[in-house]
Formats: sequence, C-alpha cells, structure tokens
Amino acid sequence: MRRTWVLTVVMVLALMANVTYLQGFDAQNLRDDRLNARQFQNRNKIARGPIVAGGERLAWSRQVPGERTYQRRYLDSRVFAPVTGYFSRFSQSGLEDAGNHILDGTDPRLATTSLVDRILGKKIPGGTVEATVDPDAQRAAYQALAASGARRGAAVALDASTGAVLVLASTPSYDANEVSTLDAGRADAAFRRLNADPLKPMLNKATGELFPPGSTFKAVVAAAAMTAGADEDTRVRAGRAYRPRGAGQAINNDAADIGGQCDQAAIPLIDAFAQSCNTTFAYMGAEQPGNAAVADQAARFGFGGRIAIADGVNSAASSYPRTDQPALAALGAIGQGSTVATPLQMAMVAAAAVNDGQVMKPYLVDRLLGADGSPVEKTRPRRLGRALSADQARRMRDMMEAVVREGTGKTLQGSAVLGGKTGTADVEGASYNDRWFIGFGPRSDPRYAVAVMTEAPGYGINSGPIAARVIAALG
Repeated sequence: MRRTWVLTVVMVLALMANVTYLQGFDAQNLRDDRLNARQFQNRNKIARGPIVAGGERLAWSRQVPGERTYQRRYLDSRVFAPVTGYFSRFSQSGLEDAGNHILDGTDPRLATTSLVDRILGKKIPGGTVEATVDPDAQRAAYQALAASGARRGAAVALDASTGAVLVLASTPSYDANEVSTLDAGRADAAFRRLNADPLKPMLNKATGELFPPGSTFKAVVAAAAMTAGADEDTRVRAGRAYRPRGAGQAINNDAADIGGQCDQAAIPLIDAFAQSCNTTFAYMGAEQPGNAAVADQAARFGFGGRIAIADGVNSAASSYPRTDQPALAALGAIGQGSTVATPLQMAMVAAAAVNDGQVMKPYLVDRLLGADGSPVEKTRPRRLGRALSADQARRMRDMMEAVVREGTGKTLQGSAVLGGKTGTADVEGASYNDRWFIGFGPRSDPRYAVAVMTEAPGYGINSGPIAARVIAALG
C-alpha cells in the first residue's frame, strides 16, 4: 500500500507538471502549430487591431453588417502588400503573421484585465502593429517600379544608422483584399490564380527572391581589397580582358569602354570602381585578395544567412561561392555565376558605407501597442557586425560618389543620389536581364541607403532614376 501510494502521488505530480507546462508555457506553440486546425475556427469573429505606418492605417478589421464576423481590409494593397502581407481564412503572412498575437489580442503582454475577467474568458482587444515604412516613399517606389515596365522589380530603402526599413516595394504585386475575403470560394480562386502566375506576385521580390547582383557586388569586392590593405588610390590591374586559370573564355569589359580607362594595364581602384571594370574585379576575386577574402567580406555584410526583419518574416539567404576554381571565383566577383542576392542585402551593403562600416539589423516593426495606445514593445536598433572601419567606409563613400560624379552613374548628377554603384546581370537562358542600383542620399544629409532591381528584356531598365525618386520622397 505504501509503495502504491507513493507511486500514485508521483504520477499525479507528473500529470500536474505536464498539464501546467502545456497550458501555461507551451499553449501558444500548440495553438500556432500548423497541424492544429482549431486555430482557424472563429478567426473571423475577432476584431483584429490595425497595422499602421506614418499615421496611416494600412490594415484594419471591419464588422460585416448584421453579422458577428469581421472582414480584414487593406489600404492601397498592391503598394503595401510586401509590408502587411495578408490575413485569410486559413493563413497569414507579412506583418499580419509577425504581429498575429498582438493583433488578435492573445499576446500575454496584453493581458491587463482582472483575474476574474480572465477566468470568465473575457476577450482582450487586439493591439496595434506600427511599421517602420514611410508611406509616401513606399508609394513613390511602387509607382516608379510599376511605371517602368519591368518584368519584375523591387526597391528597398533603409535608415542607415538604425536599420529601419523605410521602403519595401515589389512588383508585380497583389491585392490582399482578394485573398482575405470571407467567401471561401472566392478566396480559394484568388489564391489559385496568384500561385499559378509564373511571376509569383505574392512572393516579395525585395526579400524573398534571389537575383544575380551584377556589378553592384563590386562594392563587396572593393571592401575586401581595402580590408586587405588597399585604398582608393591603390593602382590595380585592369586591361581589356582577363582569363582566370582554367577558364574556357576570358572576361571582358563592357564594349562601351573600349579604349577607355578600363583598357589600361593598371589604374587607381577608385577609377576601376567608377568605370566598373570587369577585369579588375574578376582578377581580385580569383587572385588578389582572392576568393576566401571576398567570401569573408561578403559574410561581414550579411551574406550566407537569412535575415529576420520581423518575427517570422525572414529574407532569403544571399550567397557568394567559396571555391578553389578561379573561373567561378572571378565570375562570382562581378556578380554573376553563383553569386545571388536579395535587394535587401544589397541595401545593407550601401548602408554600411554610410554608417561608418557598421552593419545594422534591418527591422520592419517600430512599435507594438495595446488597444488603448499603451506601449508594449519598442524595437531597439541592433548592430549585426562591422564590415569596414570608419576610415574604409569613408573611402567606400568616396568611390561611390565617383560613380555618380564621373562614372557609370553620372546620369544621376543633380538628383537626390549622392553616391552609388550600378550593375547589370545577364540571366542565363533568358531574354531579359537584371539592372541594379545601390546608393545613398540625400545630398544634403546622406542617411538613407537604397537598392533597386528591375528585370526587363534587352538591355533592361535603368534603376538609378527609381532610386533617386525614392530618396527624394524620403526627403
């Protein structure tokens, strides 16, 4: 009897501990598990809180007349869909997902009602998610991308000193109002149509898709050269063509530069950067400072890892190949071959140059608020690491300014862009290419970093003017 009694007590205590853990500590995870179908029951009977930015409501809930259900609504949804995401009958994305428990009132930090109210199951009103984006600049970016005629496009702007995401635009886009409808048949049809589109409008091109960055990646290679001891006046190898060891064919400079600076045997690094000499940077990637140095430098900027810009909202991982094959290293160093990046990642490269070499963690949520406006959480800027010393960052800015002053970006003279780097990447087997621009501004107080990618047939679309328009909208 004694042994039975002891065993019974132990089993009861174990059961109580397990129930306490499940209900007190793991309840949220169980509610959110994708296999738990109960989380989707009655989800449209909750008046979710709003998503706001710059004093504007981007998403909110509206009660259906005569019913106890709520319809989610979105402002200028094609413009802001990369920010808000969507909230449908069976799933959510973007900030609707990242701030889900604040918006639906289930976040424990909102539980300020009395113990009696909680025992009785009184509903806690949903709170507010305040995004970092600048609505006017977001609209300017989307409109410029949409009007450009690009097959696909993306624009990202960051506050270089904090990492706050000020613009996150993507085309083609979609209307979240179509997939958030309470009509299951219409919502399913909208999802099917959007998912069948080969251009994937629901996929955020600014963070979720990888593109060859072309010559904008030369900013990373130039940073690796400076880390190895060079400066903007160091004379570097140039020449009309460079054939890496083991390569089937040589890498050449742009045909427009024949007889120009890039054709000289050796020129200052700042000139090679401003004129975007392929032979210089291919040589750097393959030989000096070499593949390992460039790969290490890319990692300092954030390459190689997924970047979280909000809870559960992650970018794709940009990459540069670590290889012992000089041909692959050379091709990767000019932003082709196996080198791929998101526009967000390339904006981070430009931001580090502005921010004295420090790489800040990008973030999309500024504040979380209770239904009464009380603060729940404020995002604090966080440094991911240092890509360059302050002096090296200054030299990088000098080189980027030379691009606009006298190099491949000189059409931007007089615009809001102070410095930058152009890029064009051919897409193997495709009739289109990717045109890039990364840079910073405004001229009076350079504090914003921007990256723009446009994909279009033929020689493509100049992304620089779009970047200038974004920076001008940010003021």
